[in-house]
Amino acid sequence: MILSAVRQATLTTNNFEEGGEGGALSKCYGKYHSDNTPVVALSTGWFNNKKRCHNYITIRGTRTSVKAMVVDECDSTAGCDSDYDYQSPCPNNIVDTSKTVWKGLGVKESDNIYGFMDITWLDA
Repeated sequence: MILSAVRQATLTTNNFEEGGEGGALSKCYGKYHSDNTPVVALSTGWFNNKKRCHNYITIRGTRTSVKAMVVDECDSTAGCDSDYDYQSPCPNNIVDTSKTVWKGLGVKESDNIYGFMDITWLDA
């Protein structure tokens, strides 16, 4: 069995629901996802041309870890179109997650680190 490399990343938060800040349908499934579902968007290099779609990753925070499914890409090359409110390109080290991932890691929305937190992750 080959073990996955542990990667350093910044955890960010996103809303994958229709009308949420994520905006568009996910690139893996072509659908929206509830904030109550542990899902992530990975930076372009890690997304690897959809090769991680439907696969789970384990996200390790300071208190615990959470498994979440890869459903989307956080574009690190061109930035975002109107569906994503013309946001600038995503840094190369982003794991963008639904709110339930933060909750699973024991981080409250009122915590100072909510929205940007250093984590490690690996393929589950």
